[in-house]
Amino acid sequence: MHSVRILARAAALLIALLPTLVASSAPTVTAQSLPAIPAPAAVTLDPATTAYLVLDINSAVCAPRPGCQATVPAITAFLARARQANAFVVYSNTTAPGTTILPEVAPGPDDPTVTSSADKFFNTSLDDILRARGIRTAVLVGTAANGAVLYTAFGASTRGYTVVVAEDGISAPDDFAGLLTRYQVLNQPGFGNPDNEPLRERAVTLSRTDLIDFQ
Repeated sequence: MHSVRILARAAALLIALLPTLVASSAPTVTAQSLPAIPAPAAVTLDPATTAYLVLDINSAVCAPRPGCQATVPAITAFLARARQANAFVVYSNTTAPGTTILPEVAPGPDDPTVTSSADKFFNTSLDDILRARGIRTAVLVGTAANGAVLYTAFGASTRGYTVVVAEDGISAPDDFAGLLTRYQVLNQPGFGNPDNEPLRERAVTLSRTDLIDFQ
């Protein structure tokens, strides 16, 4: 009986200490331990084979978020440059009923729009739309970066496209999600570009709208 009481007390003590033990064994993430992300790279694109994908800049997920609203001027300015260069422009929207694309970046009458969740290739005709136009490079902007941008970039890489993500045109619900996205697009499994080599085929180049030229 005495040994049973000892075991019971030991079990109770272990249960009481368990949260502390788990917390102490968890790795601590500090700013110093986060991986470095290369600087955005300058790229020059052929407008005849380039598509500008504007992902989910809409009333549901962009309008309520100041971080997303802050990217709209860069997205809009590059949209004007893409149209002037006759690059192909494609939009995506989310699946929430009644969601509309913000008027500042509104599609033109001939601009296709696909509707899906995070991966804009999933259950849409996006790949067919791009291939029909002979597109080989996709420039991505949008929100949420850790959703639509991240998964669509990976979907594009798996389908053989070269991808450029303009970091001043992406936004996320918090700073860490934005950092995660910038790191992950350069380190996609099977399609990595960790040194941010400009226009590496079937991979992502991290750039900025003012560093992207058409020629």
